[in-house]
Amino acid sequence: MSVFSALTPETSRRRAVDLLCGVFSEAGIDSARTDARLLVCNAAGIDQASLIAEPGKALGAQASALIEAHASRRLQSEPVARILGRRQFWSLDLLVTPDVLDPRPDSETVVSAVLEALGARRSAPLSILDLGVGSGALLCALLTECPAAIGVAVDLSPAAAMVAKENLARHQLLDRALVLAGVWGDALAGRFDVIVSNPPYIKRADIAGLARDVRDYDPALALDGGLDGLDAYRAICARIPLLMAPDGVVCLECGLGQGRDTEPLLKAAGLERVEPASDLSGHERVLIGRRSL
Repeated sequence: MSVFSALTPETSRRRAVDLLCGVFSEAGIDSARTDARLLVCNAAGIDQASLIAEPGKALGAQASALIEAHASRRLQSEPVARILGRRQFWSLDLLVTPDVLDPRPDSETVVSAVLEALGARRSAPLSILDLGVGSGALLCALLTECPAAIGVAVDLSPAAAMVAKENLARHQLLDRALVLAGVWGDALAGRFDVIVSNPPYIKRADIAGLARDVRDYDPALALDGGLDGLDAYRAICARIPLLMAPDGVVCLECGLGQGRDTEPLLKAAGLERVEPASDLSGHERVLIGRRSL
């Protein structure tokens, strides 16, 4: 017997949201109502404005069946972005597949920190390097905000590189970007005004204890930072002296408490000015590095 036995083709949109919200709340999902609205809208093929405008409209057979399928997946801890295959990041609608990390709102701190560091330079013809590009979230956001910039992106996963290309194309940015499959910046030459990365930073032994929505659905390649979680930072910082322009900016996302271990790596790469930036929760989320002028 279905846990959603009350969900039928005749069920209204508003009632469907309430039903899902109740089930999700009982399962301990904090974002129960938001998730319910998103899943109902997707199944019904509507946006949230339509849900508000016509809450009493019946779902129909196809939408009610799809809602139940969506809800069953969410109750297995699958993130909504994985179910829908897309994620909003910096107001951009991005494709999300099993090959890439689900871009979280906390990672928007990288974008805001870079833009603040650039100031008026954001309108200049900059070159941006994204190491471990994944979905392309950071590069898409930065190219959108820096209209004269060009971007180069690298990812170890060819499948992830293809997702990044598709997201850049979706937002008419691919003509200003080059996406490569490779190992960090090892095969690159030239100097970049901005270098960003959200690298894998979870200690290998800690991965099994992560929340299911991360452990079971984000690719291991995007999580595993080695024994101490710093492998990617070492690789990136080793290349910074060769890849960073004289007045360039480096911005790396870090795990909680990792800033104190990553800062010496950035300073060893020649960046005397290293500062943290906090996310909306007040946690130090990124490190911004520059050379002293």
